[in-house]
Amino acid sequence: MFDSIGWFEILVIVVAGLFILGPERLPSAAAWVGRTIRQVREYATGARDQLKQEMGPEFEQLRKPLEDLRELRNFDPKRAITKHLWDDEPSEKPNGYPTTAPRPQPQPAERPLERGERPPYDPDAT
Repeated sequence: MFDSIGWFEILVIVVAGLFILGPERLPSAAAWVGRTIRQVREYATGARDQLKQEMGPEFEQLRKPLEDLRELRNFDPKRAITKHLWDDEPSEKPNGYPTTAPRPQPQPAERPLERGERPPYDPDAT
């Protein structure tokens, strides 16, 4: 729940609450907020369980695209590119295209030059 709120923001809220409510009413207000958050969580859990019970196996089909969207929110392009470029085994995507580029075939090793043999000369390269 507090993924997007840091400790500094929580400290600012507590200090503001201390000034607004005063030290005598702040503990009871914090207890009320805690009870309210707990009650909302219980309602959400109950609604999810009821939905899962009524929908049955279709609930998982609905949940899968939502999890995919959640993964897109945490998408790191650098990590994805690195993974796909350096992945050892190309795996197939559902659409049939490989996820990695095919690896080039190793070139045969060139033989060392014999004594007195001239190296190959490429006039286009000079």
